[in-house]
Amino acid sequence: MNTRTQPREVIVLGAGMVGVSTALALQARGHAVTLVDRKMPGRETSYGNAGIIQREAVEPYAFPRNLGMLLRVATGLSNDARYHVGAMAALAPRLLRYWHASAPSRYGAIAKAYGTLIEHCLAEHAHWIDQADAGHLVHRDGWRQAYRSTRAFDAAAAQASAVAGAHGLGCVVQGPQALAAAEPALRLPMAGAIHWTDPWTVRDPGDLVASYARLFVLRGGHFAHGDALSLHAQGAGWSVDAQGGPLQAADVVVALGPWADTLTRRLGYRLPLFVKRGYHRHYEGGSRLAVPMLDVECGVMLAPMSRGLRLTTGAEFARLDAVATPVQLQRAERSSAQLLAALGTPVEAEPWLGARPCTVDMKPVLGPAPRHPGLWFNFGHAHQGFTLGPVTGRLLAELISGDKPFVDPAPFLASRFG
Repeated sequence: MNTRTQPREVIVLGAGMVGVSTALALQARGHAVTLVDRKMPGRETSYGNAGIIQREAVEPYAFPRNLGMLLRVATGLSNDARYHVGAMAALAPRLLRYWHASAPSRYGAIAKAYGTLIEHCLAEHAHWIDQADAGHLVHRDGWRQAYRSTRAFDAAAAQASAVAGAHGLGCVVQGPQALAAAEPALRLPMAGAIHWTDPWTVRDPGDLVASYARLFVLRGGHFAHGDALSLHAQGAGWSVDAQGGPLQAADVVVALGPWADTLTRRLGYRLPLFVKRGYHRHYEGGSRLAVPMLDVECGVMLAPMSRGLRLTTGAEFARLDAVATPVQLQRAERSSAQLLAALGTPVEAEPWLGARPCTVDMKPVLGPAPRHPGLWFNFGHAHQGFTLGPVTGRLLAELISGDKPFVDPAPFLASRFG
């Protein structure tokens, strides 16, 4: 039963996939919504990912607990993760909690809750893709995890088959000959690949977000350039500075991705958030892959995009505002030049740098702020903001509207952190 009989005025801060999806879901429930960002929709974190709606991602990224892997990261030998020494004093307490939550005795419950969101990602995206007439941006042929060594491939294939069987996912294990036939651009012999067939891929993820935002505006929504960090309580509601003057509303949603920590701290919250930075660059005129492919042992995703082949890197643990250090991308360029018949030439003069907004227990933060009426949270999606935006957007809109939530929100509430 809906406890709010009258439409609300709502400001959504952040025009990435999470914020735009939240604005659409609120609008669909009759609320008057203003979307605020310093840039146009889809030009920050949502622009820079690999463009995969990851239906198979039922298990969030856990902190490595294998000693060999930890040593490789600590000594700088792994390309999956890299760290800035100067940032570790501030990051260490949160990374320790991340490691603690990743223990097998705790991880199972986290993954179970996480899976209740992931299972809806295709259906929720499909709705907005259809409404926004954005089907031409979407490919429905999955992506691959590829392995160079037989030992790593055999272990991963067994694990993938178990996960696929437990969750009803499409998974095809491809040996070296099958992989070579499917991806003739590979010149380096590979041990094999896991082809996840359920996920959808997007050749311009920023454009998909922009398409959703155009739909929001066509339906009467308002977009404004503004400073989300200027948010402050005013009377019985909230105010934020924007071009053309301050905006006021009874409710405001914080969907700021990696910048959520800055704003929520100003409001007195100390949520256990941190960022994983990442880089990408496009290459044109070289080999083309049929579907995105993760070169697992070299820590690089190779994703066909409208601007060329996009190489995206693993995690860099650093301050959000630290100077770019694209060491992982340089390594990715070298390994990919060996892997492909031709890598091509860089499109951008400098690599793109972005940040993934993470929580210590791998679950997003959504729902009401514990101490401020009318303040709502929807952030902390880590690697899956692009995948989960429409899911958590709908869930939050249902909570704001007083509707029965289609997914149990309890595991994701900010109150879980005390």
